[in-house]
Amino acid sequence: MSEDDNPTAAMLAIGDELLSGRTKDRNIGHLAEAMTLIGIGLKEVRIVADDEAAIVEAVNALRERYTYVFTSGGIGGTHDDITADSVSAAFGLPCIHNDEAMSRLAAHYERRGIDFNASRQRMARMPEGATLIDNPVSTAPGFVVGNVHVMAGVPSIFEAMLDNVMPTLKGGAPLVTKTVECPFGEGDIAARLGEIQKAHPKTSIGSYPRFSSEGFRTQLVVRARAEADAEAAAADIRAMLEAMEAG
Repeated sequence: MSEDDNPTAAMLAIGDELLSGRTKDRNIGHLAEAMTLIGIGLKEVRIVADDEAAIVEAVNALRERYTYVFTSGGIGGTHDDITADSVSAAFGLPCIHNDEAMSRLAAHYERRGIDFNASRQRMARMPEGATLIDNPVSTAPGFVVGNVHVMAGVPSIFEAMLDNVMPTLKGGAPLVTKTVECPFGEGDIAARLGEIQKAHPKTSIGSYPRFSSEGFRTQLVVRARAEADAEAAAADIRAMLEAMEAG
C-alpha cells in the first residue's frame, strides 16, 4: 500500500527541562494514543534541547520521512522559547508576528487587564504563511507549516490543541468526539475518571481545566473510532457527574 494509504507520524519534544529530568513528559503517550485511535502510525519520537541547530536538524529529518510531525514545547514568551524561530529556519521562512495571533492575544490580555508587552507578543511569532492552531485553554495559538504541527508543551494545552488538529488529519477512520462539561476540578474526578477509562479501552478521555466567570471547571472530551464506544463512555461520565452532584 502507498504512503497515502498508511499515514505516519513523528513527534519532536523540545526542551532542556525534559532532558534534565526536571519535567516528566506526558505528551508523547497522549499523542501515541490519539494517533492509534485514528489509524495513524506514530513511528518515531525525538527529544532535543533548546538548541536551534538541533531543532532544525530534527524538524527537517522528520518532515521528510513522515506524513505528519508534531512538536511540543518552546513557543512561550521567554528568551529560551526558540521553537518558532527554529521551525522558521528549518523551512527557510522569516519568523513574523502573525496578525491574527496578535489580535487574539491582545484581546485576551485586554480582557484580563494585563499589559500585552513585548514578551507576551513573542507568543504570536511563527513562520510567515503558517496557519493557526486554536488554544482554548490560554489563547496563545500553535501553528502549522507544511506537515509540521507546532504545539505547546504544557500537557493540558497540548491536548486541547491536538483536539483541534485531529479532524484535519487523514487517518484510518474518522474520529468521533463527545464533550461533557464538568463543574468539578480534575482532582475531584481523577480516580473515578480513571476507572471509566479502564472500562472503555477503545476510547481516549481527555480532561481540560479552564477558568470561567463561574470559577474553575473541567471539559471532558471522549475520543473513539466508533460512535457507540464514544457515547458509552460519555454516558458513564454523565452518570458519574450526576452522582457527584447528588452528593
